[in-house]
Amino acid sequence: MSDSAPRVRTPTTALPDPVEADGVVYDPSLERLREFSENLETTTEFGSPSYVSDHRSRNADRTRNEVDDDFDASDYAHVEDAIEYARDHEMVCLDRRMGRHPDHSYRCRLYVPKPHARIALAWAKLFEPVTAEDGQRAPDPDFVTIQVPERDEVAVRVLPDDGVTAVLGSDYTGEAKKSFLRLFMYHAKRGGGLGLHAGSKRVRLRRGEAGADDDGDGIDEVGQLFLGLSATGKSTLTAHGLRLDEPEEATMLQDDVCALLPDGTVAGSEGNGLYVKTIGLDADEQPAMYDAVMHESTVLENVDVADDGTVDFDSDRHTSNGRAVIQREHLSSAGEDVDLESVDQVFFITRNPTMPPVAKLSPEEAAAAFMLGESVQTSAGDPSKAGEAIRVVGTNPFIVGSKGEEGNRFRDLVTDLDVDCFVLNTGDLGGTDIRVEDSVTLLRELVRGTVEWTDDEATGLTVPASVPGMDVDAFSVADNVDDHERKLAELRTERRVHLNTFEDLDEEIRDAVY
Repeated sequence: MSDSAPRVRTPTTALPDPVEADGVVYDPSLERLREFSENLETTTEFGSPSYVSDHRSRNADRTRNEVDDDFDASDYAHVEDAIEYARDHEMVCLDRRMGRHPDHSYRCRLYVPKPHARIALAWAKLFEPVTAEDGQRAPDPDFVTIQVPERDEVAVRVLPDDGVTAVLGSDYTGEAKKSFLRLFMYHAKRGGGLGLHAGSKRVRLRRGEAGADDDGDGIDEVGQLFLGLSATGKSTLTAHGLRLDEPEEATMLQDDVCALLPDGTVAGSEGNGLYVKTIGLDADEQPAMYDAVMHESTVLENVDVADDGTVDFDSDRHTSNGRAVIQREHLSSAGEDVDLESVDQVFFITRNPTMPPVAKLSPEEAAAAFMLGESVQTSAGDPSKAGEAIRVVGTNPFIVGSKGEEGNRFRDLVTDLDVDCFVLNTGDLGGTDIRVEDSVTLLRELVRGTVEWTDDEATGLTVPASVPGMDVDAFSVADNVDDHERKLAELRTERRVHLNTFEDLDEEIRDAVY
């Protein structure tokens, strides 16, 4: 940050007061928000609203934050521009609560122009309501985002320590959502934990079926985290019921962002809804998700919906990054809780075609996997590069601050908490598809503790020797990947080069390349 750069005014005083200002519609009902945007709506066959935005993915290359980037006068001017727009135009303003954890719960305030109230409608369904008492001034928020689509230049500017984000020139709902989740993760790190782009899940099994802690009623619990980029299967696996029968169950707690804390608890962020991808949504592979998306309470964005309301989840007419905001209460695999009491297993989801369906990692290898963040680019990030190999630290495009320190923090946390870590391939192995059902089988048996392990000569990784209900021999790297020795040697070299770019990363993590 430049010391001579002008500072933006304090938004809580510069922005119009949501209760008193004449030009602000404060905390309108969901029904009113939908009415404000009825001219933009196509009503689906389920009775839910569907909208098509001009921007259909995040603008990562147009996003700058005050901690990591050398802010100058033009950056602060973007924030001032957003504030001035809010003062001069009719706005919708919503307050919502992000998180329930006593140490990680935040009041979030979103301003959007009234003609773009559909953004507020979708965003409002993700977080839990929190409003001022009648006739009282609204309490100051912890985080504020002003989204102004009516700008020719796209610019997303973040002041992390002030809790302020200005989104200019984009009408994509994902920008509003991530603006708050980015700050949630930043504050978790400042508190000694680590914000994660991850889904969280609690699996409960009969006593003796797993090696986790007994909760006292004859049932053992296993806490799981899934780290992965959008469209790699994170939501699918987090929400999957694992084909368990009562009293056993698998419960989704969070789908996108949470915070691993030093005591082993995992704080959730979104208490009301989930922002899920819809392309290729299949009732057989994702039954719970499919049913939730079909509910009338859902908001669809950039999904192919015909004039008569017929929905085509296989179509990419608008984009392959079609989205749905679904409600937790209508997702059968979602629990009432959003916080996980303790974590036992962490999974890094990749789509690297030279990786086995699953491999077990040491804490140092897990930290290396965290730093590598290997996957493929998806339409949620950069549609023009979808399908290309990509590395994103922590599979988290929203890190603020030193990335090397994030890797060190992750290693320390999983070591202190004695967490088992795995890398999970949800793509293909040398052209052999790894189905959702294969991943589900692995997850279920890993929870049960029935997987037997062996050292794989081809990869040097610890991989399954046997898994009940799965033919692991069909997924041998040596048998499925042509010229695997050369490809793996090149991959390790690339990984070493990548890890060496992080000056703050501990040496033992650099040396843990697999």
